[in-house]
Amino acid sequence: MSFDRTLDESALFRICFVCTGNICRSPMAEAVFQQLIRRSGFSGSIVVLSAGTGDWHVGENSDTRTLAALAARGYNGAGHRAKQFDPEWFDHLDLVVVFDRSQERILKSWATTDQDRGKVQLLLGFDPDPSGSLEVPDPYYSDAAMFDSVLGMIEHACTALFHQIEPGIRRSAS
Repeated sequence: MSFDRTLDESALFRICFVCTGNICRSPMAEAVFQQLIRRSGFSGSIVVLSAGTGDWHVGENSDTRTLAALAARGYNGAGHRAKQFDPEWFDHLDLVVVFDRSQERILKSWATTDQDRGKVQLLLGFDPDPSGSLEVPDPYYSDAAMFDSVLGMIEHACTALFHQIEPGIRRSAS
């Protein structure tokens, strides 16, 4: 899938969630953030997508446990297909959100400017009440309960992130 077909350049704010394989954490965040956008009425103003640092799952659906956790909380992740992040995307994005320090290091190493490196932020860094670590654990090698727990962390931090960018979008949209 081409990045050009997934990103609306006319949007006021463009965000990409990036995890390792783009089948667990980043699709969860994409679905959560899409719902926040729809509920706020900002569908034309904020564009969100997700990708992975690796290419192992390109073209695949989200992990079935991801889809089950999302569905249990009223999200639809069925249309997701994994993509690998392309460093050329930095020019088109306002924010690149990662889930752990490994992804942060990889993305910052792919960025060619200080401005692009500054776009890479840990998701839990937006959470005003972090529970200690700034890393969202990878649930891939765990059970359904861990997927649910990770989704809860992502929901909380995505809501905090949305509340931080919402005033700027509101001002720009009016």
